[in-house]
Amino acid sequence: MSEEGEAPKLYTNKPRKEQLKQARDQQKEKAFSSPMSSSSSSTMGTQQQQPPPPPPKESFLRRYRFVVPMVLAINLAIGAYLFARTKKKDIPVEEEQHAAPVSTKDTTAPAVQTPASSLPTTEQVIRREPIPENQQRELFKWILQEKRKVKPKDPEEKRKLDEEKAVLKQFIRAKSIPSI
Repeated sequence: MSEEGEAPKLYTNKPRKEQLKQARDQQKEKAFSSPMSSSSSSTMGTQQQQPPPPPPKESFLRRYRFVVPMVLAINLAIGAYLFARTKKKDIPVEEEQHAAPVSTKDTTAPAVQTPASSLPTTEQVIRREPIPENQQRELFKWILQEKRKVKPKDPEEKRKLDEEKAVLKQFIRAKSIPSI
């Protein structure tokens, strides 16, 4: 584009900035070394000296056609793993809730006596100060408020919530709260 009458060039593949700079530098060198009289001869000279355009680039998906299915398969596997893991966690919790009310008998296995020297002493029991009664009452009131906010899904759950709320009300109304 050294002359005004020259039309802009349309590229099928856009050249890089480095290639454009090199082409401009070459045109400037030619213009200073041997000025040409006609515009047609200058365009013919530049067209012959320009390197051929680079081969067309492949699209992203075609370049990585093996990677895309692999990434999709990995994502599917991770999703299935997470889904299965959360389901496994939910099942034992429900079984424990259903098992607790059913078993009313006290079935405790006899304790096996072991010498004290063979037991590992990894943790010591930490004695904490008892919580004052007024704080316990406030805590029971807060728990009762939270229980009132819960929406039961079925009649059995509603009955269970009502029983828990009744116990909390008894503790709140009692003159002395039993220590745990």
